[in-house]
Amino acid sequence: MPSATPLTSRSIIPNRSVDTVRPLKVICIGAGVSGILAAINLPQVVRKLDLVIYDKNEELGGTWFENKYPGCACDIPAHCYQLSFESNPAWTSFYAKAPEILEYWKRVAEKYDCRQYMKLGYKALEARWNEGAAKWRVKLENVKTGVVFEDQGDALITAIGALNEWRWPPIPGLHGFGGKLLHSAAWDESYDYNGKQVAVIGAGSSGIQIVPSLQPEVQHLDHYIRGRTWIAGTFARGEIEKRHGAAGNFDFTEEEKDEWRKDPASYLTFRKNIEAELQGGHNVIVRGSDAQKDAREYFTQSMRDRLGKKPEVADHILPDFPPLCKRLTPGPGYLEALTADNVSVIPTSISHVTSTGIAAYDGTHRPVDAIVCATGFDTSFLNRFPVYGINGTSLIDRWSERTSSYLSMMVDSFPNYFMSVGPNSALGTGNFIMILERQSTYFASCLAKIQTQNILSMQPKPSAVNRFANFCDEYFKGTVFSEDCSSWYKSGKDGRVTALWPGSSLHAIQALDQVRWEDFDYEYVDGNEFGWFGDGWSERDRSNEISKTYYLDRQGMLDWPLDKTQAIKNGHGAMNENKDD
Repeated sequence: MPSATPLTSRSIIPNRSVDTVRPLKVICIGAGVSGILAAINLPQVVRKLDLVIYDKNEELGGTWFENKYPGCACDIPAHCYQLSFESNPAWTSFYAKAPEILEYWKRVAEKYDCRQYMKLGYKALEARWNEGAAKWRVKLENVKTGVVFEDQGDALITAIGALNEWRWPPIPGLHGFGGKLLHSAAWDESYDYNGKQVAVIGAGSSGIQIVPSLQPEVQHLDHYIRGRTWIAGTFARGEIEKRHGAAGNFDFTEEEKDEWRKDPASYLTFRKNIEAELQGGHNVIVRGSDAQKDAREYFTQSMRDRLGKKPEVADHILPDFPPLCKRLTPGPGYLEALTADNVSVIPTSISHVTSTGIAAYDGTHRPVDAIVCATGFDTSFLNRFPVYGINGTSLIDRWSERTSSYLSMMVDSFPNYFMSVGPNSALGTGNFIMILERQSTYFASCLAKIQTQNILSMQPKPSAVNRFANFCDEYFKGTVFSEDCSSWYKSGKDGRVTALWPGSSLHAIQALDQVRWEDFDYEYVDGNEFGWFGDGWSERDRSNEISKTYYLDRQGMLDWPLDKTQAIKNGHGAMNENKDD
C-alpha cells in the first residue's frame, strides 16, 4: 500500500488527496417540511455529515403540528401538497385537514429515518458567525428545563418558515376579557364552543377556515371583517369535477383510493393533471391582462351568487383591488356560512374589548362567551431570532433598511448561511413544495462543494444580492401584487413585495436547478485556492479497499442514486463504495 506521507511540505501542496472530503457539521433550525427535506437530501450528497436539526416543538411537522384550530386545512389540493418522490394516493379529501397532513409528514420522516437528526424541544435564541474559527455558534434553550447551551457548526440552515411568529391584535382591553380568549395559532383544544356566543376577528386564511367550522356548532357567531378579500373558486378543480361533478363534494371514496393504490400509473396521471392545472395560469398576476380581467369578473359573480341571501355582505367584502393582490384562498363553505341565520357579519371596526364582549366604533356592544383572534402572524422577516454575520452584522438591522437576499436563500456577509422560505421565496401561484425541494438540493450542492473543494466558507457577492433585489422590485411593478392593498406579501404594509418569488413556480424550479458558482465569494482552507487539487494522490491510490477501476463500473459512474430510500439505507449515496466515508 503506498505511503500516505505528502511528497512535499511546501504550502502550495496540501496534505490531502484530490478527493479528500472535509467533515461538516450542519445545524438546521426547524423540523417542519424544510427540516424534513434537509434530513432526506443532505445525507445523500454531503458525505461525512454531522447534521443536527433543532425545533422548539415536541414534535416535527412545523405549522402542521402547531395549528390545531377547527377547520385547519391546506388550501392547496392535497395531491399537490406532497413531495415529488413520495405520492400518497390515500388522501381522504381534495383539501386535506391538518391532522392528515401531519401524519403524511410523519410517515415521510419515518421512511427516510429523519428523526435520527432531530432534537425536539429546543428553541434557538441566537446565531453568531465566528470569523476566526469559521463556525456558526448557535445559542439554544431547552424548552422544558430552561437550560441554555451553545452548539457549533460549519454551516447554518434556518427552516422556520414565514408564518411562524403569531401575535395578538393590538385591541385595547383584549386581555381584560372575562370569557375565553383564543388565537388561531395557539388553539386550546379543550375549550367547548358548542352552543356559545362566539366572535371571530379576522378574515384571512385561518378565519376563512374557522368560521364555517364553528358556525354549525355555536349559538351565534359575530364575524368582524375589517378589510375586503377575494374568495376564489376551488384551485385546480378540473379533475375533481370530472369525478364528482361541478357541485360534488371534495371527499374521495374508498373505491377511488383503492383504484389508485392498485394502479400507481393511474394515480400519477391524476396527480399530474391536477398539478398541471395548478401550475398553469401564471398570466393572471399580470396587471391589466385578459386573464386578470376574466378572473375579476368570475370571482365577483361567484361571490355575489354565493352570498345571494345577504347581498349586503357582498357589498362589504368585495375588494376594490384586483384578485391576487392579497393571497387568494378558495374557502370552501365560508361564504355560505356568512349567509347563515346565526352569523352576523360586522364591518364596523372594533373600538375596544370589555370584560363581557366587544365594542365597535359605532357604539354597539356585543356580549360574547369567546373571542377568536384569527389575526395572523408577524410576516416582516424581522421576527426571527437574532443572526449575526461578519463583523457582528445583524440580519434584523440589515433587513429593517431593505429586505434582500440572493435568490431568497442566502445573504452576503453571512457565510455558510442558508435560508429556507427566506425573503422573496413564496409563490402567488403554483406549487410551493417543489420550491422547497429545490432549495434543499441547492443547499446540499453548496455544502458538497465546500467540503470537496477546500472551501472554508462561501457567501453570495453583494452585487448578486443587489441584482436580485433590484430585479424583484422591477418585476413586481408589472404585477397585481404591487397594487394598492395591505398584504403579508408586503409585510402587511403597502410597500415593497418581500415575500414572493419574482416569477412563476416553474420559473423558480428551473432557476434553482443549478448553482451559479460565479455569483459567490469564497474563502479557502489555509488560504490555498488551489488546495482542492490535493497532493497528486487520490484516496484510491492510498487504499486497497476502494475500487481503482470505478470508472468502468456503470453504477459507480452514476453520480446520483436513483432510489432515495436505498440511498438512505446505504449511508451516503453514490460514494458508498468507500466504506470509510
